[in-house]
Amino acid sequence: MPTPPPERRLALRHHHVQRLRRLLGRRSARSSERSFVVEGAKVLGEALDAGVAVESLYLAPGAADPVIERAYAAGVRVHHLEAGVIERVADTVTPQPILAVVPYVDRPLAALRDASFLVVCVDLRDPGNAGTVLRSAEAAGAGGVVCCGGSVDPYNPKTVRASAGSVFHVPVVVGGYPVEVLEEMSTWGLRRLGATARGGTVYTASDLVAPVALVLGNEASGLPPEVGPYLDDELTIPMVGRTESLNVGMATAILTFEVARQRRLAQAA
Repeated sequence: MPTPPPERRLALRHHHVQRLRRLLGRRSARSSERSFVVEGAKVLGEALDAGVAVESLYLAPGAADPVIERAYAAGVRVHHLEAGVIERVADTVTPQPILAVVPYVDRPLAALRDASFLVVCVDLRDPGNAGTVLRSAEAAGAGGVVCCGGSVDPYNPKTVRASAGSVFHVPVVVGGYPVEVLEEMSTWGLRRLGATARGGTVYTASDLVAPVALVLGNEASGLPPEVGPYLDDELTIPMVGRTESLNVGMATAILTFEVARQRRLAQAA
């Protein structure tokens, strides 16, 4: 189906554009509307693939991609922007020419009850790391990611970009006091394994075939002390260089793929 021509182009001061700007820049605005912005054809395509009801699409002059026709076919409302508007709205140096507003996709914690592999973020603050956590969790087959209260907004634009669309494909829970979340997971039969830079069980020596929840902490300070009594063990990734610890996104990739590796071997045995 050919893309219809724009009826008119929206200027920076238009109320739709100002709303877009608020959703990109303010967590409170996203939370109030339970909506967020995705940037680029790739992430928009992932949203459509996941069956998300995309609310509206914003196109810079010259924007062209097959996903635009997909959006039109799905009945998405399309707005065409004046030249230079996206550059003023987006928070990147070279913004994508395609932006879309979509609804929140998070679920209640109880929806993850039957999962045998979860990732829990406690006081994780960097949006790029959070996106990597989502991407690694989906790729390794996790049944969900829990972003406890105090962690970065999973709908932060940088998180959504870094997730490369995984935010639409792995179940996400937002909020919850970490201790209460971990207590609940214990009743589900999950072993709660905290990631620590040193002093824990070497991660390859731990049984990750059994139901597990990997618990990740703050980039600088790790897991808070009050979480300790609610962990069944701690895991450490051995390092031989002078680096004190790995980036939490890198550590998540290593740990989640070890879960996947052990389970793959167990299935083949």
